[in-house]
Amino acid sequence: MSEAATLIAANAASVYQINERDNVAIALRPLASGEIVPWRGADLVIRQDVPPSHKIAIAAIAADAAVVKYGWAIGRARHRIEPGEHVHTHNLETQLQGEEPYSYASGESAVGVTASPTSHFMGYRRRDGRVGTRNEIWILCTVGCVANTAQRIAARARQELAGRVDGIHAFTHPFGCSQLGEDLLGTRRIIAGLASHPNAGGVLLIGLGCESNQLGALLNAVPYIDPERVRSFVAQDEEDEIEAGVRQVRELVMLAESDRRTVCPLSDLVLGLKCGGSDGLSGVTANPLVGAVADRVAAAGGSLVLTEIPELFGADRLLISRAANRQVFDSMVALVNGFKRYFLEHDQLISENPSPGNLAGGITTLEEKSLGAVQKAGRAPVTAVLSYGQPVSTRGLSLLEAPGNDAVSSTALVAAGATMILFTTGRGTPLGFPAPTLKIATNSALARKKSGWIDFDAGRLLTGAGTDELAEELLALVRSTASGATTRAEDNGEREIAIWKRGVTL
Repeated sequence: MSEAATLIAANAASVYQINERDNVAIALRPLASGEIVPWRGADLVIRQDVPPSHKIAIAAIAADAAVVKYGWAIGRARHRIEPGEHVHTHNLETQLQGEEPYSYASGESAVGVTASPTSHFMGYRRRDGRVGTRNEIWILCTVGCVANTAQRIAARARQELAGRVDGIHAFTHPFGCSQLGEDLLGTRRIIAGLASHPNAGGVLLIGLGCESNQLGALLNAVPYIDPERVRSFVAQDEEDEIEAGVRQVRELVMLAESDRRTVCPLSDLVLGLKCGGSDGLSGVTANPLVGAVADRVAAAGGSLVLTEIPELFGADRLLISRAANRQVFDSMVALVNGFKRYFLEHDQLISENPSPGNLAGGITTLEEKSLGAVQKAGRAPVTAVLSYGQPVSTRGLSLLEAPGNDAVSSTALVAAGATMILFTTGRGTPLGFPAPTLKIATNSALARKKSGWIDFDAGRLLTGAGTDELAEELLALVRSTASGATTRAEDNGEREIAIWKRGVTL
């Protein structure tokens, strides 16, 4: 997919063709019916109005023939499509079906990244050697029944202890009781992963007492506990649970406020890779740009985490071919086909992923969305496959089990150990998560309109900025953010979690 990041033909900032094999191009501005666009020595007559970031045919496409974007089929033509026609849901349909067989070929497409100069950031090195990008106090709850209790404690503590650490935040959820089996374990693992996160200089865990997700079992599930930095209590056992919580937060702040940022190599960074509210330019600008930054971090020995498994369907072969070894290959195949069964067992088509916002932004099929989305992962080999709630344990690129939902998948990235999230978007979203979340716009119009949401404008790739130049600029922003500069989401107080609910409710 490396060639997908290279725009091989353009016309007066009107139309872009991504790959020489493509039979569609992308409108960079509104194109009006009857407009004539010079194209490769000929006139391309626009046959219908075409919104920006939508597709336009640049060659005749026969009925049932492949429609090609990024050099790969994104579906088939419902009927013959003439040059100049708008290509979208009315004349393009998916070819995705269900589970597929895959063949392992060692090193087939596992392209390694090139070496990059060593760079650093200022982070908080924890006792277990991991490095945080923030030094905050996190308040977590076993069950939704004490969610408001956690929020009240956080509010009181912020009022009393403001400025002594990077922040005091309560991350709440509605689950933890009336759950069974893997569903309950999934909730427990996510909270446990957050409880051991290096961005937390201290953690307070609050239980109710009668819930399924018992506090003792949760504490036993935490991957790593620094006993000095974790406090917990059961609300039913306290006469005044708010005062008990504030007292324990006060103790944690006294410990954490002595922590100092130190120089850390880029190899200590763990980046979560995410897209949300994608449009037809996501795979042209922001996602390839994030992929270029991911390559630089991987080359320095850092860790990357990619998730949103349903948004790999249609591009899964490209990613699976990058498995570092047979064991990783088998795990990737099992994860992808397992997610397809998850859809089919609930009588849902695996191809129904593009949202109304995706469709309005020019994405037609899941293949098209996935081929754009996978570019966030750059070119590094996949070194590990993680189950939902499992922490990162290897360097390089890990593939994490989670759905496409923005809040659920971003929470899973943080629980796995991501200390920062790179979040690309073509439509915009204000959401933020426990780890600092950089929003990267696919188009400059969004960056201008929602400057209070967007941290970086990748749309400049369409107006002459070079990929290497912007990748270095984005990497500099990543390093600055890892060193303490706040994101728009942090400035706006956007800090949420969401847990994947899969099982029955008692």
